[in-house]
Amino acid sequence: MKIIDFVSLYDKPTSIVLLEGKREVVSDDCEKIRLIGARLATLTRHIIFRSGNATGADQYFSDGVCSVDPKRMQVITPYINHRKKSNIAYDTVSLDSLNLLTEPDLVYQSKLNKNIEKLVNQFVSGIKDRNSIKAAYILRDTLKVIGSASVAPASFGIFYNNLAKPKSGGTGHTMNVCRYNNIPFIDQTIWFNWL
Repeated sequence: MKIIDFVSLYDKPTSIVLLEGKREVVSDDCEKIRLIGARLATLTRHIIFRSGNATGADQYFSDGVCSVDPKRMQVITPYINHRKKSNIAYDTVSLDSLNLLTEPDLVYQSKLNKNIEKLVNQFVSGIKDRNSIKAAYILRDTLKVIGSASVAPASFGIFYNNLAKPKSGGTGHTMNVCRYNNIPFIDQTIWFNWL
């Protein structure tokens, strides 16, 4: 896919594009991530860009978008005030604002990550300790993709992946949720060529 094709397909008022990835970023790639965020915001008018407000790739993507049009940047956070000082998005949605008991698909798809299924059950049942809080991050990652009753689903995902350990951690979970829901996505093996 070329950037012109991406813009033609997704620059619509209903499009939400995920911009996110690993916390650890190769130093040579930091500026590339910022640049693609800025370039996408410059070449489009309608897309809302969504991130998870994490350090690393999420922050660099957000910095790029916000340098052009901060009103089109949305973050989904695992709890209220998550990285509040670093959050430069125009719109922030916290997982705390949802009643997870009324979002069975969000819970179900989060539990497809078998490594954290038990913690998701504890978190949803109201147990919120230092272990179960890990589930909030996976629930947040799922929410970014599929949305909820009050949050629109994503249309496309652009990721910065660890190519040595592809599709691992929270980024890997988010990519798996995209795949499960037939939401197309790419990583830097494609979008590096857009710069």
